[in-house]
Amino acid sequence: MSTLTPELRDRLRHELPGWLREDPDFRQWILNLARSEFADRRETENRFDRVLDELRRDREVQERKWEEQNRKWDEQNRKWDEQNRKSDEKWAEQVAENHRLHEEIMAMADKLDRKIGALGARWGLLSETAFRDGLAAILEKSFGVEVININDYDDEGLVFGRPDQVELDILIKNGLLIACEIKSSMDKAGLYIFSRKVDFYERKHQRKANRRLVITPFLDPRAAGLPEKLGIEVYADPKQATVD
Repeated sequence: MSTLTPELRDRLRHELPGWLREDPDFRQWILNLARSEFADRRETENRFDRVLDELRRDREVQERKWEEQNRKWDEQNRKWDEQNRKSDEKWAEQVAENHRLHEEIMAMADKLDRKIGALGARWGLLSETAFRDGLAAILEKSFGVEVININDYDDEGLVFGRPDQVELDILIKNGLLIACEIKSSMDKAGLYIFSRKVDFYERKHQRKANRRLVITPFLDPRAAGLPEKLGIEVYADPKQATVD
């Protein structure tokens, strides 16, 4: 790795944020460069796809069972209509069994939906972690930036309203301290929580953050204007501005 001159370091420190904000192509290049650091991305995607395929197959099997059961019910109903020999008691028992089977199948379908939803949420977390790790590797190895993951206990409940662990990424370069949050999506509540995280860090460590950055592909439109009020710089997908 080539050694950065003091002049180049100073220029990167002062101008890189502006480049990221003003030059979409350069920002996309940085994102593509970060993605190249994700050594396990393909394996993770393949595993995720296999799990989804398995869940879809399970659902298809359950749907076929339900269709087959419906067909059997139709045949049985026709036999009852034709023969007219079934007692009211037997009919009530069959209706109860049909209802039980229907509830069982619907419960299983709901369970599968929850699993798919949980996997989607987990995939978002894995993507955040992979991007965070890749960006940290680039900044540390190529630009000499110290990337620190802070994990402190907030015993006063200043951040979440109750005592809990507080995690925050800190970037340090030549005395400049930047608090950074990387999320797959960000809404108003997330912005407020991030702001309180930084406030908690500054109070606990007696050190002021020079900048507060949020990197996210999706910023909830209802949060418009809030970052400026909280002193937060947000780097989001620029195409959001043209999407209803």
